[in-house]
Amino acid sequence: MNRTVLRRVAAPSIAALALGLAVSACGAGNETGGSTSSDLSGTLKGAGSSAQESAMDAWRAGFQTDNPDVTVNYDPAGSGAGVEQFNAGAIDYAGSDSALDPEKGEDAAAKERCGADALQVPNYISPIALVYNLDGVDKLQLSAKTVAGIFDGTIKKWNDPAIAAENAGVTLPADAIAPVHRSDESGTTKNFTDYLEKASDGAWKFPADKVWPIKSGEAANGTSGVIAAVKAGKGSIGYADESQAGDLSQASIKVGDAYVAPSAEGAAKALEASPIDDSRPEGSLVIKVDRATTEAGAYPLMLTSYVFACPTYDKAKADLVKGFLSYVVSTKGQEEAAKNAGSAPLPASLQEKAAAIIDTISAK
Repeated sequence: MNRTVLRRVAAPSIAALALGLAVSACGAGNETGGSTSSDLSGTLKGAGSSAQESAMDAWRAGFQTDNPDVTVNYDPAGSGAGVEQFNAGAIDYAGSDSALDPEKGEDAAAKERCGADALQVPNYISPIALVYNLDGVDKLQLSAKTVAGIFDGTIKKWNDPAIAAENAGVTLPADAIAPVHRSDESGTTKNFTDYLEKASDGAWKFPADKVWPIKSGEAANGTSGVIAAVKAGKGSIGYADESQAGDLSQASIKVGDAYVAPSAEGAAKALEASPIDDSRPEGSLVIKVDRATTEAGAYPLMLTSYVFACPTYDKAKADLVKGFLSYVVSTKGQEEAAKNAGSAPLPASLQEKAAAIIDTISAK
């Protein structure tokens, strides 16, 4: 696969995209790519990303409505748990907020489970919000360098000069900062630490990882745990998928010379400004997010979630996995996720590539 910047790929016309998806998405009964096959039956088991939970709820509901004899299960146990269960053969598909990690042997383990390289395609794009609980402060601006200092513990008070310099005219209290991070192995953590590593001008000293790299702040399990901890703690700040931020305040991050609030549109702009990872095997569509982009309106503190599957299953399971995942990346599926989770639909060119990969799933 050639290294490609997604935004440079001309988006196909609506008619061409519809035709491409109709051809490539197995079980697609109309131009949206949503499966309307009524002859499918059985149960699918999935697990993984808690950030994808709201989107998965929409996908499961939509697919099961079209296919009433199918049950699709999903346990939002976290990206690490999803990868582990998938590689152990305990589930049929997995969701993760980061691609399989070759350095940790995740792709090799998946290949052993599947008997061939696992398929991985993006299915969910969402901003990661810096959520905070600070009385009297409803607007907050932070650069990646300042965020790094907050989460590594070198910036300890809300009225620290580094924060004050980015928030002229805002009355910042002298309260202690209480940073909250994920306690479980998390793709959201890997995306967050990747952003800190690449955008903080060297302030963050640790490599991107699903596991929080240092002893600092409070640890909370899952996206819901982080949200609950920030809500409960005065002076708290944490990171979580924006779709689950609720009524918590959200900081804007510095991009170039501007500060950008988290949004699905901003996350999509960051993705479109990023190249495809051409070191991956065929069947892997992985994006190398440009965390240091200065693209106007882009929000590079974001996650591109993936769904993993094997290229082959027994006949009945192959039809189910292909049908469900075709629905997930279809126009209809992406629209349903956007409505339910506030995510950004996959760009047309990326959607078409993902559908073509899923279409290769076959019976053993």
